Amino acid sequence: MSKLYGFSFPLLLMFISSCNPKITRNITNAYPALDNMQEVIVFDMEHTAPQEAEILGEVKIGDTGFTTNCSYEVVMNIAKQEARKVGGNGIKITKYTPPFGSTCHRITAQVLRMENIEKFAPIEEEKEILPDVDYAILHVYRMGSKGALVNYDLHLGDSIICRVKNNFRTTLHIKRQGVHTLWARTEKKVELPINFELGKTYYIRCGISIGAFVGWPTIELMDKKMGKAEFNYINAKLQ
Repeated sequence: MSKLYGFSFPLLLMFISSCNPKITRNITNAYPALDNMQEVIVFDMEHTAPQEAEILGEVKIGDTGFTTNCSYEVVMNIAKQEARKVGGNGIKITKYTPPFGSTCHRITAQVLRMENIEKFAPIEEEKEILPDVDYAILHVYRMGSKGALVNYDLHLGDSIICRVKNNFRTTLHIKRQGVHTLWARTEKKVELPINFELGKTYYIRCGISIGAFVGWPTIELMDKKMGKAEFNYINAKLQ
């Protein structure tokens, strides 16, 4: 049997496979597979799928317990590829779970097939820069996590802009341009400089990391797609 550094080849394949997301399929109807370059339209949690769309089934992208390759982009691309395999040209996200209690983003999605797909324009992304506004949009959120009882003030320069609590989100208009520093302090002060542009949208994920006594605040500037998904997850959870 082939071995590599003390591992048998089958065991090595099993280990590699466990690093990938877990895929669960429940397909009730299928068509010939689509080309890998075929566009797949994503209807997120905020948008309703067209009534005339045929539902081919459901796919879940989850965590094996050892999964490492499970970023937001990776998980979404896997869902799209699963749709293509059964002739689907759309997916409707019905459940999204951010990496809380897991290192992975997890989604459940309906697989859709739509005729005349060209009339269903892809869900429009937030415009990169809103015209004719005198503020930047700052979405701040904190998902349920360790240190749930530890709250802290989030500052922008010399001003307190919000109180960060567990399972929290807020949207602020920042009427400042250029580089300004977000910061927070518990037993340690952490800082995050951001170059604010008027009309632009920013997502900030807050949290708590392990410290000597009460933990240290964390402040992270998120990619817009991931930040929007996590912010909407908190929004739905609080409703």
